[in-house]
Amino acid sequence: MERPPAAAGPDSSRITVVPANEASWEDLAAVFGERGDPARCQCQWFKVTGREEWRLLSREARGQALREQTDCGHPDAPQTSGLVAYLDGEPAGWVAVEPRTAYPRLAAKRIPWTGRDEDREDPAVWAVTCFVTRAGYRKRGVARALAAATVPYAKERGARAVEGYPMLTEPGKDVPWGELFVGSRGIFEEAGFDEVSRPSPRRVVMRVDFP
Repeated sequence: MERPPAAAGPDSSRITVVPANEASWEDLAAVFGERGDPARCQCQWFKVTGREEWRLLSREARGQALREQTDCGHPDAPQTSGLVAYLDGEPAGWVAVEPRTAYPRLAAKRIPWTGRDEDREDPAVWAVTCFVTRAGYRKRGVARALAAATVPYAKERGARAVEGYPMLTEPGKDVPWGELFVGSRGIFEEAGFDEVSRPSPRRVVMRVDFP
């Protein structure tokens, strides 16, 4: 299977990106770590319809759900839920990218629908919902490589479009992971995404439509 390309960045020539089912579960667990928001969430925020449902899931249950969704360690699996980046062969990052219909929370919220006439049940539109960069590997181009890789990955699997929902950031101002896990406008723009709507002052919808 053709590997999605990595984007330009400080260490881009040393970054490789693979579908998550081709990575081991141990590698993905290393990316999420044992502490902090990624470890607590296990990329399940958009997999439920609301906060209460999310809170009812233990951390262990979230981790098990992620393991089942990714099907890590099974390269012949027909589908997975994201991509894993390696820097110099070490697991360094994760991005969630699937058909938009795989994320119940998206369908239940006004974002990304405000200002757009979209069919919420269209499985041919894919969504990029979460980035995780492993501690010690940040600011080395990992998220940029992952964002770039989502485009050929989704297209190869039959998507007619792929979109993301980044937060706008201010130069020189730190943004907590709790906001930036969806990615920044800049990394989507560098990956070829165009802004198609701005449903709130700090949220944009970025999208690539395939011919």
